[in-house]
Amino acid sequence: MLIALLRTVILYLLLIVGLRLMGKKQVGELEPAELVMAMLMSDLAAVPMQDFGIPLLYGVVPIITLLCLTMMLSVLTVRSLKLRLLLCGRPSIVVERGQILQKELSKTRMSPDELMEELRLLGITDLASVKYAILETSGRLSAVLYTARQPLTPEQMHLDTPEPGLPLTIIDNGEIYPDNLRRRGLNRTWLDKTLREHGVRSARQVFLMTVDELGGVYFCQKEEQA
Repeated sequence: MLIALLRTVILYLLLIVGLRLMGKKQVGELEPAELVMAMLMSDLAAVPMQDFGIPLLYGVVPIITLLCLTMMLSVLTVRSLKLRLLLCGRPSIVVERGQILQKELSKTRMSPDELMEELRLLGITDLASVKYAILETSGRLSAVLYTARQPLTPEQMHLDTPEPGLPLTIIDNGEIYPDNLRRRGLNRTWLDKTLREHGVRSARQVFLMTVDELGGVYFCQKEEQA
């Protein structure tokens, strides 16, 4: 039993390292070569986990080999445009100036319904407002709207709006983050006062509390357990 536990832990940690080396991408954003690599590594790890008669090295060595190959391909694709196009493909423009490019859409094997669904997920319902829609190599759709259809920004309206900056977590599920409190130039006295203003007596009653660079507070109290 102990051997099975150790084998599982080793292979699990090895896969985590492999995914970390592949970068901070979601599965849907992986390039084809990266997705194939991730699938192969998971399959290679599954066999030694289930069959204890197979030496652990039979799973570890191929996974390490694949990781080395992944790193080599990453370096080569950065340096070689031709290799990058071969392995990753190129983005496809499927909508241009409000018109669907039917031949290009057919090449990507995407139906008009799927195109409209992807546009709706981007908050776009009017195809005529799209200047360009591009199917990226990751399989995700990106869109560029006509300037007249883009939302107005404070800069375009010549408004001077302050930047709240990045909110820092002060309390997470009842636990106080003292380092973030100090980074905002605040102390426990301020925190206790703010908690009282929100009607709570203890940080343990707080689900989430953040403070941005302008001192703006987001407060969410824990729900009572039924």
